[in-house]
Amino acid sequence: MKYSHAIDQGILKLVFSGDLIGENNGPDLVELINDTLNNDVKDCIINISDVRYINSSGIGVLITILTKFRNKSGDLYLINPSEHVKKLLIITKLQAIFNIVDSEQEALTKIAG
Repeated sequence: MKYSHAIDQGILKLVFSGDLIGENNGPDLVELINDTLNNDVKDCIINISDVRYINSSGIGVLITILTKFRNKSGDLYLINPSEHVKKLLIITKLQAIFNIVDSEQEALTKIAG
């Protein structure tokens, strides 16, 4: 998996592409999240529209990120998951835990709300 990140208006914006297999990128992502949270960033938006596949470790990484932001009174928004990823979130009942939105603008509106 490849990812890029930026901080804009106090929000961490991540873009994931490829296969989210936690053992490959998990430790780097968690370190990035910890550094970001230490700089008073409280919300995170992850564009996962280009993620083809997620394994259990990848789900664990997403849950870890979600937990870290919620523990700092923030939140995590997943943008536009593919049909395959949406089905996985439904099967695992994680769609009830994650904020799933169709666009970055929708996430920004919810954060501002």
